[in-house]
Parts: sequence; structure tokens; C-alpha cells
Amino acid sequence: MTYSKFHSVPPSTSVNKWIDTLFNTTLADAMGTDFTVSSPAVNIEEHDTHFLMSLAAPGLEKSDFNINMENDYLTISAEKKSETEDKSNSKFTRREFNYSSFKRSFQVDENIQQDGISATYENGVLSITLPKKEENWKKPTATTIEIK
Repeated sequence: MTYSKFHSVPPSTSVNKWIDTLFNTTLADAMGTDFTVSSPAVNIEEHDTHFLMSLAAPGLEKSDFNINMENDYLTISAEKKSETEDKSNSKFTRREFNYSSFKRSFQVDENIQQDGISATYENGVLSITLPKKEENWKKPTATTIEIK
């Protein structure tokens, strides 16, 4: 068996500083950018006549959302841009951009009545109702239990 001697090479000061910064701050701060990339949490509840999809998206407005149904896929997307411009001094202009967006897609079952899908947005929660086709509703059935 042959042993090899390992010689470590100390990283440069700038790399050390960047790694320390990376692990002690957010990625956006470490890279020197201000951006938001997120995928909002979704809850899906099944009811007798419909599914209810709740998507947490605080800070957005109704007009920021785009909901499409195509090829049995429900796609929910949102995009919010905000721009602040400060021209307090004629020699200086400062601009601050903030951009956030997301896109989520869900395959919709054939038992969903696609033309009856509706959505509401209230208190930071987008609620989408996906009605089941009537023949797929759970209908109460009476069962006689035999006593033995």
C-alpha cells in the first residue's frame, strides 16, 4: 500500500470572505442582488362535490395572478414588479427594482368539471374551487346490516 501526502492549499482571503458571507446571510445578499424566487405553499382539500385548492401568496393583488387551464393542466402564475425612483437631486438618480414571480402547474383529473373552475383571492390566499362532475359526487347510500 502506498501512502500519499496531502498538501492543503489555503484559499485566498477573498474566497474565505465570500464563503463566510454566503453562510451567514441569504443567497440574495451574498450575491449582491435583490430578487425573490419562491414557490408558494398549496393545500388541496377534497369535499363531496369539489376540491378546494388554497395557495398562500401574500403581498400580491388579484391582477398579479394568471390562471390557465390547458391540456388537463391547471397553471397558476403570478408576477409582481415594483419600481421606486428617487430624483431628489438633479445630478443623482436612484432606482430600486423588486421582482417576484412563480409558476405552479397541477394535472387535473378527468373527473373535474373544467368549465366550472372558479377562483377568489382574499387576505393573501388564492382559493380555487375545482368542481367534480356530478356523477362522481359521493352519494349517501343506505345499507342494511344483517344480524346473524
